[in-house]
Amino acid sequence: MLGFKGFDKNWKCRDKQYEVGGAYEEPEASLCNKGLHFCEHPLDCFNYYPPAGSRFAEVEADEVSDETSDDTKRVAKRLVVKAELSLRGLVEAAIKFVFDRAEWGDGDKATGYQGAASATGNQGAASATGNQGAASATGYQGAASATGYRGAASATGNQGAASATGDQGAASATGYQGAASATGNQGAASATGDQGAASATGDRGAASATGYRGAASATGDRGAASATGYQGAASATGNQGAASATGNQGAASATGYQGAASATGNQGAASATGDRGAASATGYRGAASATGNRGAASATGNRGAASATGNQGAASATGNQGIAMASGIEGKASGSLGCWIVLAEWSRDKDGIWQRMRVKSAKVDGKRIKPGVFYVLKNGKFVEADG
Repeated sequence: MLGFKGFDKNWKCRDKQYEVGGAYEEPEASLCNKGLHFCEHPLDCFNYYPPAGSRFAEVEADEVSDETSDDTKRVAKRLVVKAELSLRGLVEAAIKFVFDRAEWGDGDKATGYQGAASATGNQGAASATGNQGAASATGYQGAASATGYRGAASATGNQGAASATGDQGAASATGYQGAASATGNQGAASATGDQGAASATGDRGAASATGYRGAASATGDRGAASATGYQGAASATGNQGAASATGNQGAASATGYQGAASATGNQGAASATGDRGAASATGYRGAASATGNRGAASATGNRGAASATGNQGAASATGNQGIAMASGIEGKASGSLGCWIVLAEWSRDKDGIWQRMRVKSAKVDGKRIKPGVFYVLKNGKFVEADG
C-alpha cells in the first residue's frame, strides 16, 4: 500500500531512526500501539508532524492492519521509505489522493474554449478543459481541475482539492484539508483551512495557505509564498521569491537572487539564500539566516539568532541574549543591549586570495559596544561601521 509518513528534522519518528531507501520491519502491528505507522492522505501527516521543521516521505507499506483511525492513519509490519517529499510534492500528492477518489460524472466535465464545470455533493468532482475554462466542486471530498490558458479551479469542502494548469490559472481549495495547485507562468494557489496546503509553480506564481498547519510553496522567478497559522511553513524558490510564515512555530525559506524570508512567531525561523537576500525572524527564539553577498538577517526576540554569510552581509539581533553573526568579508553586526555580536576579519594573502584572519565576539554592554550600532572588525578591534 502506498502511503506517506512524517519525521522530525533528523528522520526520527518516536525515537526510531529512518532513512530514505531504508526498509523496516516490526513483529506486530497494532494501531497507535505497535508497528510502523503512516497515513494514506498526505496532509494527515500534519496531525503528527508540523510542516515547519519536519520531513516527509512517500512510503510503501506491507502487511497493513485492518484497523483505521479518525483520519487515514494506518499501521503495518513492513515499511519502505521510498523518497523524500518537499512541501510542493506533498501538496501534489494530496491533490492526486483526492482526485483519484473523486466520483466523476459526464455532467461534471466541460471541454472547450470557455467551458465551465460544476459538481455539488459530498464526493463531487468537476473538470473544465479549455483556454478559459472554470471548474468548481463543492462538497465533503470534492475535486476541481481546470486546464487551459486562463482556467480557474475552486474546491470547497473538508478534503477538497483544486488544480489549475495554464499560463494564468488560479486554484482555490477551502476546507479542513483542502489542497490547491496552480501551475503556469502567473498561476496562483490558495488553500484555506486547518491543514490546507498550496503550491504555485511558474514565473510569477503565488501560493497562500491560511490555517492551523497550512503550508505554501511557490516556485518561480518571482514566486511568493505565505503561510499563516500556528505551525505554517512557507517556501519560495526563485530569483526574486519571497516567503512569509506567521505563527508560533512557522518557518520561511526563500531561495533566489533577491529572495526575502520572514517568520513571525515564538520559535519561527527564516532563511534567505541568494545575493542580497533578506531574512527576518520575530519571536521568542526566532532564527534568521541570510546566505549570499550583501544579504541581511534580523532576529527579534529573546534568544534570537541572526546569521549573515557572504561578502558585505549584515546581521542584527534584538532582544535579551540574542546573537548576531556576520562571518563574510566586510560583514557587519549589531545588537540590542544584552545581545552578543560575532564578526570575522578577512585579508588578502600574497596571491590575492581572501583568508579569514580572526573571529571575535563581544557583548553589547552599552559602553564598549553600543546598542543598535553596526560594527565591523578591523585589526582585531570592533569599529563602528561607516554608514
